[in-house]
Amino acid sequence: MYIRKNLRWNVVWHLTWRSLLIFIVYNTLVCLLYGPLNVHVLDIPWQPVALLGTAVAFYIGFKSNGSYDRFWEGRQLWGSIVNTSRVWAIRVFDFVHPEGNADPDAQPELAALHRRLAYRQVAWCNALRLHLRRQTAELWDTEVAPFLPAAEAAQAKALSNPPTHLLRRQSVELRELAERGLLTEFRQVALMQTIQDLFNAQGGCERIKNTPFPRQFAFFSFAFVWIFAAILPLGLVEEFDHRVALGQYHVWLMVPFSTLVSWVFNVIEVVGHTSENPFENDIYDVPMTTICRSIEIDIRELLQETELPPKIEAVDDVLY
Repeated sequence: MYIRKNLRWNVVWHLTWRSLLIFIVYNTLVCLLYGPLNVHVLDIPWQPVALLGTAVAFYIGFKSNGSYDRFWEGRQLWGSIVNTSRVWAIRVFDFVHPEGNADPDAQPELAALHRRLAYRQVAWCNALRLHLRRQTAELWDTEVAPFLPAAEAAQAKALSNPPTHLLRRQSVELRELAERGLLTEFRQVALMQTIQDLFNAQGGCERIKNTPFPRQFAFFSFAFVWIFAAILPLGLVEEFDHRVALGQYHVWLMVPFSTLVSWVFNVIEVVGHTSENPFENDIYDVPMTTICRSIEIDIRELLQETELPPKIEAVDDVLY
């Protein structure tokens, strides 16, 4: 996620330089044909061009709103994961202990149990991040496995949906704890509700990831912008040519003005395109790595650990 207040010009250039060069070359060619070569058959009335531009503006605005909604829903889902992870840790610490024991932390085995349940939640967050980014194979051993028992980590990695397996393992362990008398029925239900909330967040993220932005909207938005950019200089060239009071070479001002208008429409379309898929590990996506590290720090502080990993810092104004 890009966090700088203003975009750097190199970022803007990287997004739009190809289209900008095409617009400059094309508009210059139209002006050259109309002016020095006197090919006036190219000019068309300005009114239908303006009408088409209005329609295209509404269409790409609709696409941009839909794309932003996908990004914002993804960020909201990860915000709920942060809060639910904290709730899970607190409930584990307060709920999982023998009845009547006033100081559950006094038992070393109970503290280890709390740590295992809390660490598995950190593993789940990282596993979900890798699952959404399709990075499980290359990063699992460093990002997820350290928070799990070795056998469990190896088993989960081999599955098609490791986050689901980890939540299932949490559920199984809650049942075992209830059978051992370390968890009352009411508290087991409360913890299972927390697992359900995590499943709901995971399902929402997978829905965004596995359901691409409708291609008919994306394609026609792209096509309409380029059609408009193609006919825009044909409508502007005569308008600038008729401004006789400003000189015979005034027609060449069509090139920068037409390029600017085409560039603005194209930027709006590109911005919508870059927001379609918020889990691709791009610079405009949801910063899941940063969020996972924040969850890890919170949970390990609740475990009263002192050797904590550093917070993720922005690299070139981008949080991943």
